[in-house]
Amino acid sequence: MRNKLVIACGLGILGITLPLHGEEGAKQSFEITSTQHVNFLPGGTIHVDHSYGYLTVEGWDEPEVAVTVIKSTDGFHKSNQTEQADERFKKLRVVAERRSDKELTISTILSSRHLKFLPPSGRAGLTMEYRILVPRNSHLVVHHDNGYVWVSDVTGGLEVRSHTGDMIVLLPDPGSYAIDAKTGMGNITSDFVGKSGNRLLIGSHFSFTPETSSPRIFLRMGRGCITIKQGPPFSPFPKN
Repeated sequence: MRNKLVIACGLGILGITLPLHGEEGAKQSFEITSTQHVNFLPGGTIHVDHSYGYLTVEGWDEPEVAVTVIKSTDGFHKSNQTEQADERFKKLRVVAERRSDKELTISTILSSRHLKFLPPSGRAGLTMEYRILVPRNSHLVVHHDNGYVWVSDVTGGLEVRSHTGDMIVLLPDPGSYAIDAKTGMGNITSDFVGKSGNRLLIGSHFSFTPETSSPRIFLRMGRGCITIKQGPPFSPFPKN
């Protein structure tokens, strides 16, 4: 992955967990990583639904979508409690499904047979991290719950919604974009020159309308910051 710009708004700051030691011995947070590859040509629409935690979506030159998911337990457990950790991991699945040649959906699904065991948060006691690579000329539609969102090098238009957290969108330069960004509570920072203002004293609005027809960038954040960056021209993304 490329080096990422880190911008903190106070709502989506990452934490670092360390093993704990006590009378019961060392404890740790368990982690599991999985990757899916789905053939998908440029120019289609990709939906990311019900994600939460840390979401990164980047454009690349391959005619496929690669979805890497890292699940980690929120709490600390004894090193011999691997079965309990595995049960938690099974409660949430991330499925990439191609609906047609031009539409693909990446969904986070809660296993119904585990419903009665879930904590009140409904998150199965797991922290989620998504690293998604998509064809550059894709139309991306993201419905994110809460956490950190990073989108870069996607040229086919964006619709990104998040309830709470930090959102950073890096648009390839050169390029012309029709931008409409709003927050319910939080600031918007943009490298593009456009119209900006406050909404109800606590929210923000930014818009940029080019003279010619351009990809549409539609961004919505409930509580948190939006940062719109104008990045350098993209370079080929290495395929693992």
